[in-house]
Amino acid sequence: MPNPFTPRPYQTAAIQALTAGWSGPNNRLAIVLPTGAGKTVVFANLIEQMRHQLGRKRALVIAHREELIEQAAAKIRAVCPDLKVGIVKAERNHHRFVDVVVASVQTLAVKRRREAIQDIGMVIVDECHHAAAATYRTVLEHFGAWAGTPVAGFTATMTRGDGGLGEVWQDVVYTLDILEMIGDGYLCDVRGKRVTVAGLDLDKVKTRGGDLQDGQLGQALDDSGAAATIAAAYTEHAADRPGVVFTPTVATAQSMAAAFTDAGISAAAIWGDMPRDERARELDRYRSGAVQVLTNCMVLTEGFDAPWTSCVVIARPTKSPGLYCQMVGRGLRLHDGKRDALVLDVMGASTRHKLASIVDLTAQEIGEVPEDRPLREVVEEYRAEEKRRLAVHQLQFEEMDLFGRSSTQWLRTEAGVWFIPLRQELFLFLARNPGGRTYRVRRWDAGQGVRPPNPDPAMPLPEAMQWAERAGRALAPAAFIAKHAAWRAKPPTARQLGYCRSRGIEVPRGATTGEVGDLQSIHRVTGVLAALAAAEPVAA
Repeated sequence: MPNPFTPRPYQTAAIQALTAGWSGPNNRLAIVLPTGAGKTVVFANLIEQMRHQLGRKRALVIAHREELIEQAAAKIRAVCPDLKVGIVKAERNHHRFVDVVVASVQTLAVKRRREAIQDIGMVIVDECHHAAAATYRTVLEHFGAWAGTPVAGFTATMTRGDGGLGEVWQDVVYTLDILEMIGDGYLCDVRGKRVTVAGLDLDKVKTRGGDLQDGQLGQALDDSGAAATIAAAYTEHAADRPGVVFTPTVATAQSMAAAFTDAGISAAAIWGDMPRDERARELDRYRSGAVQVLTNCMVLTEGFDAPWTSCVVIARPTKSPGLYCQMVGRGLRLHDGKRDALVLDVMGASTRHKLASIVDLTAQEIGEVPEDRPLREVVEEYRAEEKRRLAVHQLQFEEMDLFGRSSTQWLRTEAGVWFIPLRQELFLFLARNPGGRTYRVRRWDAGQGVRPPNPDPAMPLPEAMQWAERAGRALAPAAFIAKHAAWRAKPPTARQLGYCRSRGIEVPRGATTGEVGDLQSIHRVTGVLAALAAAEPVAA
């Protein structure tokens, strides 16, 4: 049976990026991995690989929440069972005679507690987007972060509302897109639905620290009756799914839980200041299935590992793509029988706030994601369309280059058909074959319409051009179709200008007789070919 803690290819790549980076001038390096990528497995294996280089020194893992501390310690013990792991948090002070210290940043903020921990040779910061805070900086400075000690930061989102991360982390040496993990089968696909709450006016909610202010947002949700609308939407779209609901305030989490219960869906609310035993009990009920939905006041964005979760409700609209990704990430882990993740985005009227959405889960530029469409499917279609557009652009570039270098005056209709004007009632043009890579030469004159030559081969563009240019020189004087003929530089005639005025053709100031003649030809041939296409598409 394979070892579940053997690093995946991208986890190995992340470790290699760190160790390679530390061999250079920078020592404070960050890794950005999506929720569900297994960052604790990465830094547990990192510790295992670095233990011999550390010698008698130890590794220090810093986290800011109890769940993260316990998870980190458990994972390191599982990956490296021969390493002694101690926890330093509140009344726990197990840092003597251990190889790895996992500590709370709040505890390390106390000077005597951090000074008691000696011989640290490497520091790992979990959820390192918090590291710009003064508490973290004090702790990191004490353990040598600005004096050369190797420091690794791990996060799913390198964003922080009040900035300052660039002063802590010198480089992000490895990052992975959620879409790559979905494509490689490490996360499940995701699709979204909008839940529009009538009366929810987000424009009245002020912004603080770059995001909607929690208290005002919670009040706006409660005043608009959002809880009942969200519960009804959940019943309609996710009745068979276990899920989590993110809310901005404790009161909103509680009202959401009550609304779900009233709708016949078992629900419970949890929040940060909830008594520890009560919160553990509700989490256990969610694990056992006794509770289908957990509503929470922003306590499940980090350190919450419940892979059976298949619906995430964003009842905390946010302007922060990083926060949005953290919330949605709670539903993307793989689990037996889980086909995908459904995101219910709570929407209200908003003209001045650009809210994060499912588009922000990936760094790919994809525009809008239609409702109920899997993200991966939309991105794959977008990539295919981009590839097609690039191919068209390349073909157009090749065409422009070929026609630009030709000594013959080629013109192009408004529909993109290349032609050589010979007389007012005669021109040659190139008909593109299906697939776009070969062409046939066609002749049009007023008396006989479109005429194919004999023989009539399909040719690549350069050969088709040469064929048409030879035919043009046989049908008209060479000077008439030459790009640099002397007559083309003369002033336009009164007859030319009158023709253009009568047909609404705009003539640029200073245009020559050749340039005005080209405008006339383009107008005339565009009309002829458009009429032919309307009657019967020009056959290749």
